[in-house]
Amino acid sequence: QVTFVESGGGSVQPGGSLRLSCDAAGSIPSYYLRAWYRQSPGKQRELVATITILDHVTYSDSVVGRFAISRDNLKNTWFLQMNSLRPEDTAVYYCNAGMTEEAKYSWGQGTQVTVSS
Repeated sequence: QVTFVESGGGSVQPGGSLRLSCDAAGSIPSYYLRAWYRQSPGKQRELVATITILDHVTYSDSVVGRFAISRDNLKNTWFLQMNSLRPEDTAVYYCNAGMTEEAKYSWGQGTQVTVSS
């Protein structure tokens, strides 16, 4: 069984920064993508960023150039550095993993990010 604990969310003003952390417990194949997703009220959960074991990264168009995903392979932990935050980035952020961009495991509690002046 794989579980996730997301942390690092909070409330910031537009233009601010936050660094999210994902701590995964359980065995995840090394070749699985590690990913961040987010869900805003009234919207479907969407993919934000992915990273492979070789550190190949992808981003949604809405965050490219502002967010950066990274990972610590030894600790099965990955991160999302979020800069130049905008009100539209307000959401609950989740991490997960899978062979493709489709999440393989059950969702954790997520961490709330609120961007507001």
